[in-house]
Amino acid sequence: MPSTATKPAIYSKGIKGEPCLEPCPIERGMRVIGGKWKGSILWHLKDGPVRSNDLARMLGGATRKIVNDRLKEMEANGLVCRRVLSERPIAVTYEITDFGRSTLVVLDQLKEWAETHDI
Repeated sequence: MPSTATKPAIYSKGIKGEPCLEPCPIERGMRVIGGKWKGSILWHLKDGPVRSNDLARMLGGATRKIVNDRLKEMEANGLVCRRVLSERPIAVTYEITDFGRSTLVVLDQLKEWAETHDI
């Protein structure tokens, strides 16, 4: 028998009881900067370009593969840009874009919130 229960709304417009058919701004933002390591990567790039192996060391716990996967996602979203320094041996750096830099305000507020609440 088919279930008569209704599926709960995943997104809300902030109006009680009114579901939203589109993802809310929080969800859209989290799709871009959310996910393990993305915020930390952006934070480490704020002072200048960094090589991916150096980022993996800075993050201390992220594998090179995970860091490279996140960097590719972030490059596709316009948060970082990849610069080839040399072809042989291959050497690349990643740099935060203006769009990526616009996230630093949010990340700084998150940092302050975590420190305030001893998280």
